[in-house]
Amino acid sequence: MSELLLIRHGETEWSRDGRHTSWTDLPLTANGEQQARALRPLLSGRKIGQVFASPMTRALRTAELAGLAQPQIDDDLREWDYGGYEGISTAEIHRSAPDWFLFRDGAASGPAEHPGESPEQVGARADRVLARIASRLEADEGDVALVAHAHYLRVLTARRLGLPAAAGAMFTFETGAVGVLGTEHGRPAVVAWNARSL
Repeated sequence: MSELLLIRHGETEWSRDGRHTSWTDLPLTANGEQQARALRPLLSGRKIGQVFASPMTRALRTAELAGLAQPQIDDDLREWDYGGYEGISTAEIHRSAPDWFLFRDGAASGPAEHPGESPEQVGARADRVLARIASRLEADEGDVALVAHAHYLRVLTARRLGLPAAAGAMFTFETGAVGVLGTEHGRPAVVAWNARSL
């Protein structure tokens, strides 16, 4: 069975500063571009059959610099909709909501077009992606790469492992890093995490 490669986009100004970034379409920093380029040797040694990416510039640029040509854009790979918490750090949120925890409480309501999402809503999007790529993984015709965002990929990892969406809290994910989900004895397993070399 092929493996699932999860690629978090390189650093942006807001990811560097710990600010929640979902729909704000920020470019990579110079460091973020360097992180993305550094993934090229790691990924070039693998047989990749299909690449899917979030439509956000930071994900598409990461795919390009990492050598993943012409990814198929999938809106379900967008980052968690942070609603009213867009652009705000966890430390700032805790000033008014000291017990707030994204993976339990979800995001606060924002503007009409960005109402915020619960862990279960993000999990439902991840489940749709996993259902769409299941046959590709089973065909064993090359790995499937997803280029997306930290919190979203953490939820997708939990769902792939058969865990509730909230269990994504157990997987930190650095910018410009790769997670590999494969199998052991026929069951989904984490093969590598936060990798920059394999």
